[in-house]
Amino acid sequence: MPFLTEKWGNPSSLHSFGREAKVAVEESRKSLARLLNCDPTEIIFTSGGTESDNLAIKGVAMYKGKTKGHIISTRIEHHAVLEPCGWLKRFGFEVTFLPASPEGLVDAGEVERAIRNDTVLISVMMANNEIGTIQPYKEIGSIARDRNIPFHTDAVQAIGKMPLDVKADNIDLLSLSGHKFHGPKGIGALYVRKGTKIEPVIHGGGQERGLRSSTENVPGIVGIGKAAELARRDLESTSQKMKSLRDKMIKSVPEIVPRSYVNGHKTRRLVNNAHFRFDFIEGEGLILQLDFKGIAASTGSACSTGALEPSHVLLAMGLTHEQAHGSLRVTLGRENTEEEVDYLLEVLPGVVSKLREISPFNEKRPMTPGEGGSCVQ
Repeated sequence: MPFLTEKWGNPSSLHSFGREAKVAVEESRKSLARLLNCDPTEIIFTSGGTESDNLAIKGVAMYKGKTKGHIISTRIEHHAVLEPCGWLKRFGFEVTFLPASPEGLVDAGEVERAIRNDTVLISVMMANNEIGTIQPYKEIGSIARDRNIPFHTDAVQAIGKMPLDVKADNIDLLSLSGHKFHGPKGIGALYVRKGTKIEPVIHGGGQERGLRSSTENVPGIVGIGKAAELARRDLESTSQKMKSLRDKMIKSVPEIVPRSYVNGHKTRRLVNNAHFRFDFIEGEGLILQLDFKGIAASTGSACSTGALEPSHVLLAMGLTHEQAHGSLRVTLGRENTEEEVDYLLEVLPGVVSKLREISPFNEKRPMTPGEGGSCVQ
């Protein structure tokens, strides 16, 4: 709050007000570095996960390949990865988008088999933003290191939910966003391992070691630094709490709602993510009905829920358009309580039943609780 109301200094200025802001920025850089186990100079502040992904992918590609080269990614990435990869194809780059299993898991062996002599980058997310499946990023990082190929991972969903060590995990570039671990919106960072060369995407005053020009967002940087400090301090306790609530939802929903299924891997998933699908309903209607009950959830990626198309992640896992449309993503934060989870479980069966009564897809046959299961059928 002081940096929003009293301390207006520009960290690039030499006067005392600027130096005060500079100290605050560098303290936050150290906090993020401790969370990732890296050197503070390897942290580049950005406006969020989307910019970090763009800087990593475009930056490495343009430095390594200039106007050509091969990139390996997956079909289940966030659009902040898929779109930059697609954009690079316009300039001569080739991109291999690897498939995922019915549980949303990418095969590290397929990553290795996709490598070519001209591969300039491997970009595979750490954990999926929709279904929560944790990818084999450590194995992929090891493969990339052995072949001397930069490895980028979108860790936006993983920060604050699981321990991270960019050195031990052979990660060269890592994207994160402040609001995903209780920091402010509009601030993020990109970890860039020393020796990894990238071209800047934004040019101007040369801030952030010349890799991200623009006057620093000091209040946002201070906020993300504090969020990183708290995430590191409370990681074990908050993770255990969220995992307990998540497991309760995953166990209960298929038991109390007929024809409901859990999407994503049963064990390799984020501690705060529960993802379901329901036969014979539209996810948009489900979200609105839950909103009327005071419950905030989503039917896909939270930043693309205005789209009418079904989730590309669920389609890549082999679900049909109709199945993918009936999805519900419930994610937990450190402040969610068991009482709130119980309330969701109390109202969900009635909401689903009401929507099915008016659904044109309903088979109009009796359904019994427990008639559901996992995504693997």
